[in-house]
Amino acid sequence: MASKTLLPESGGTRRKGVAAFLVICFGASWAYVFTARFACGLSLENPLVQLPFGVMPAIAATVVRRWVTKEGFADSGLRLRLRSAWPYYLVAWLGPLALTAATMGLAAALGLWTPDFAPLQEFAGGMPVWAFVVVLMLVLPLLTPIYGGEEFGWTSYLRPRLSPGRSAKATALTGLIWASWHYPLAFTGYIEFPGVLIGLLAWTVSFQFQEALLVWLYVRSGSVWVVSLAHAGNNMVLSLVSGILLSEGAGLEVTPVTLLMTAPMAVVCAVLALRGKLRPRDGGMPGQGRQPAVRPTRFPATDASLD
Repeated sequence: MASKTLLPESGGTRRKGVAAFLVICFGASWAYVFTARFACGLSLENPLVQLPFGVMPAIAATVVRRWVTKEGFADSGLRLRLRSAWPYYLVAWLGPLALTAATMGLAAALGLWTPDFAPLQEFAGGMPVWAFVVVLMLVLPLLTPIYGGEEFGWTSYLRPRLSPGRSAKATALTGLIWASWHYPLAFTGYIEFPGVLIGLLAWTVSFQFQEALLVWLYVRSGSVWVVSLAHAGNNMVLSLVSGILLSEGAGLEVTPVTLLMTAPMAVVCAVLALRGKLRPRDGGMPGQGRQPAVRPTRFPATDASLD
């Protein structure tokens, strides 16, 4: 039987949870980044150094759910839902590869990149490009739990609570908050924009479109693991491959590369919006994207067991 759960009925409880989540997440994450870089001299390009930063949203969401609001995890989307959500797993797995192809095609059409995959082959230690891409695709499911460290916080916990019943606004706010959480990385050696303000603006726009697509996957699949798989693909396929080919290969700076990667995501968002599928009709809770619109009494319900 499907069990219905609600977001905290008290608006004060919901706001208390959101505030606690943001304080814990931003405070601990930013303190760690600056301490690791400037006090310990660690490089944030090292994945192991990045790990505590990347899992902090999940830690913050767990603390809030368990001890601050005590609302539990019924609406957290932790079920795999393989039987019902497999088409969305497929989209999450193959989508970043398609976005990479679109990014490179756009760069070539604009005359910014002459097709040359030698930099990618060199990065892969001489491995054929096709084999390297296959390896990346096979690694993505293994990395999904790591990227769940962010999605369990941002898309699963924060977004539904920012503006219940107004999914578009909540998604935009989440994208903005998610982007700003990353800002210290632009000052600690992880990413270097030639013009910081313009670079951060481009980065913020990119996060907005990414979040819109991730929310689309989350609401329709009902599983945070689908979103985490897509997030892994965005980082390990779209950003990595496009970055190597366009930055090291074509000599482009980080900001134009970011914009080139964002353009195909914007097109996908526009297509979904025009087809009426981007904005959930239920207020944006997971697993209800296909259900008829229901006017909630206080907060929109979520089905914690759809399989």
